[in-house]
Amino acid sequence: MPVAEALRRSAPLAQLRARLQDSNDRFQAIRASLPEALARHVVPGPVDDEGWSLLAANAAVAAKLRQLKPRLEALLQERGWQVSSIRIKVQSN
Repeated sequence: MPVAEALRRSAPLAQLRARLQDSNDRFQAIRASLPEALARHVVPGPVDDEGWSLLAANAAVAAKLRQLKPRLEALLQERGWQVSSIRIKVQSN
């Protein structure tokens, strides 16, 4: 069975796919607000009931994201997302 078909037939996989799409959509909404040098080192992380995660390549990028967090949360709210929290995490290699 092709993966796309499995995603359509399985409710848990469809929910996972929807959350992945939501995360990518949120990232696209804020990406233009990130300095280009910073944006290259950030990837969207998971969305769950408690919030959304941004994954930083290192601690310096995470620190800068934490400074921008209030602005990013406000931007998402302006675009219609209910934002409880953006979590900033450092990616482990």
